Amino acid sequence: MRCMSTTSPVAAARCAARISDLPCALDAIGAMGIAAAARALVVFLDYDGTLTPIVSQPEDAILAPEMRTAVENLATRCPVAIVSGRDLKDVQARVGVAGLYYAGSHGFEIAGPAHLLAEYEPAQAYLPALDAAESTLEHLLGTIPGARVERKRFSIAVHYRNVEAGRAGAVEDSVDRTLERHAGLRKGRGKRVFELQPAVDWNKGRALAWLLEQLQLEHSTALPLYIGDDLTDEDAFRALEAGGIGIVVGHGDRTTAAHYRLRDPEQVQRFLQRLAELLAAPARRSPRAR
Repeated sequence: MRCMSTTSPVAAARCAARISDLPCALDAIGAMGIAAAARALVVFLDYDGTLTPIVSQPEDAILAPEMRTAVENLATRCPVAIVSGRDLKDVQARVGVAGLYYAGSHGFEIAGPAHLLAEYEPAQAYLPALDAAESTLEHLLGTIPGARVERKRFSIAVHYRNVEAGRAGAVEDSVDRTLERHAGLRKGRGKRVFELQPAVDWNKGRALAWLLEQLQLEHSTALPLYIGDDLTDEDAFRALEAGGIGIVVGHGDRTTAAHYRLRDPEQVQRFLQRLAELLAAPARRSPRAR
């Protein structure tokens, strides 16, 4: 059973479904435009795997000019936030669109218009543990070809996309051994990546809710729409609950809390372009945040 039909863009309740069973968001975009006419639409976008294809090396994930234009045009119609696992400054530089809200390090650091700049303060106490864990991981993974440790301010990404399939277990074993040595951290999973983060109650879903508060929007007046592809985006999909729209990028049998799917970043671009066109129509103009 699907969580939502293609005729109703907002679910009253959530249930897990396989990505392959979800309806295509492009087929439901007209109904979304109608819903956005009555409520303040706010669009949240992941970066890697959503705005750009997944690549072997993180530094090669370059935003295409056409995608940047689509994001920029949409931002003239409604508030847009980029919510990424990348460091704040990194994702800001890669997107390069002024006037957006940016949440880096899975929402641990946030910036936006009107000089908005914030960090989740409880996580700052875990920076020494992350420093120590980084050194441990570099040592343990040094003998596994293709493994890569990427330090961010509030997390450590351990990439194993370029590791031989038979040695992926050794990478996870090194991550688990590191967690045993350094208290206060937790392990997250993504597409061929493990993330070590402070073991605090904060994630992309909490960051989404915080940003809605900053925009002075409540569930009754806002229509939050989140597009993401990875397991870390599931926190955001779950946070939407009733009254929001979750769109997962990808295909296959993975279980998701999203309501709709898009196949790849190319479809994401088409969706963003069409959404901006709908919001530009006088009869469907979306209320702006105060």
